[in-house]
Amino acid sequence: MEDRSRAGVRQTYERIGDHFSKTREYAWPEVESFVADAAAVDTALDIGCGNGRHAELLASVADRVVALDASRALLTEARARVGPRVSLVQGDATTLPLRDEAVDLAVYVATLHHLPTAADRRASLDELARVLAPDGRALVSAWSTAHDRFDASADAEEGFDTTVDWTLPGGETVPRFYHIYAPAEFERDVEASDLELHSLELSSGNCYAVVGPEGKVP
Repeated sequence: MEDRSRAGVRQTYERIGDHFSKTREYAWPEVESFVADAAAVDTALDIGCGNGRHAELLASVADRVVALDASRALLTEARARVGPRVSLVQGDATTLPLRDEAVDLAVYVATLHHLPTAADRRASLDELARVLAPDGRALVSAWSTAHDRFDASADAEEGFDTTVDWTLPGGETVPRFYHIYAPAEFERDVEASDLELHSLELSSGNCYAVVGPEGKVP
């Protein structure tokens, strides 16, 4: 039976991490564009870093990169990819182990939708706001009802919870929890958090928000 908890999500990626990493070689174009538009910064953060493909990008513009994931298996894959230039941390997106206003640039990609409750997702957005410097920026993404694999409307007001199976070599399937966001719901969640929404777009079935910390003065 699927365990719909943060610990359950972590265990899923401990089981599939090695195989999952082999299918995630390249950075997403939307992340490449976001990082390419950024000025050089002191500290960057990758929340839900997986095998380090986006932390590798951040290292091109940041003096220091912190890459966090709940899965030790994925962090092992990331270490082989990024080497010592990135600080890898096993941690939880709802309680980031960083001081206030420590981060100048962040990506939080394809991870928010794995958090099993609305409270968890809101806590993680508030944590991102807490660690961003006053002039910091972040890119947040999540799967949406606009994705063509779901029989749902991009105009829906609410998303839904589901599982998407991962098939391991040998045929074993492992269910992965997702909250599939309606774009309007994603926008509401970001705006209800301590983040300030700068821009929002749909691309390849995902919601993307560029955000900063609400109310902080650079």
